[in-house]
Amino acid sequence: MKKWGIVCLFLLGLFAVEPVFSQQTRLPIPTIGVNVEEARTPRQVALSLQILFLITIISLAPTLLIVLTSYIRLYIVLSFVSRGLATQTIPPNQVIVSLALFITLFVMFPTFSKSYEEGVRPYLDGKISLEEGYKRAIKPVREFMFKQTSERYIYRFVKMSKMERPRTPDDVPTYVLIPAFILNELTISFYMGMLILIPFTIIDIVVASVLMSMGMMMLPPIMISFPLKLLLFLLVDGWDLLIEKLILSFRM
Repeated sequence: MKKWGIVCLFLLGLFAVEPVFSQQTRLPIPTIGVNVEEARTPRQVALSLQILFLITIISLAPTLLIVLTSYIRLYIVLSFVSRGLATQTIPPNQVIVSLALFITLFVMFPTFSKSYEEGVRPYLDGKISLEEGYKRAIKPVREFMFKQTSERYIYRFVKMSKMERPRTPDDVPTYVLIPAFILNELTISFYMGMLILIPFTIIDIVVASVLMSMGMMMLPPIMISFPLKLLLFLLVDGWDLLIEKLILSFRM
């Protein structure tokens, strides 16, 4: 009974103090509003266009980061390593995506820096127009894609677009260069992935043959081949060697 009496007194005290506490700690809740007004000066027009351009770039940033950079090759090759080792969840896919992303930033940093200094920065300073800023900003990216893309893929898309044969790289439209670059990256990444899978596949075949010759058919070959593949990968310092070769493949 004493416990219930103490609980009742505590609840009555809370109800008595609550109005005073709420009055003392009441905070105003702000409202957020968006007003659309007519631009009256050229400065307001330029600011509106900059905001619209920035929102567009932010919305397209993930797609541009994937299709216009080295991300495709890096992610696919790293995924082949995981499949070759037969470790579907080690390392996790988030780790592979993050590793490919940061290596992409490392590889593309000179290109991004040149694009910003020649195109984005002069436009933000008001020295050039939006069209001129776009041409200057996209030029280093086009140079990177031309350096990595085989001419036969560019010619294939030029032929399918039924346009005149370009005489210089500047005559190749960006909408033709981008799919040619993506196709080239897919081809190279699968070629590198095949070279990575060959030694792992040989180990699987040898282990399976040895187990069958010993009559141990009930023992899964993966139980023996996985430690051997992992040991081979660690002995050759696989991650360091793989990352080094991937980065050098973009600088040849």
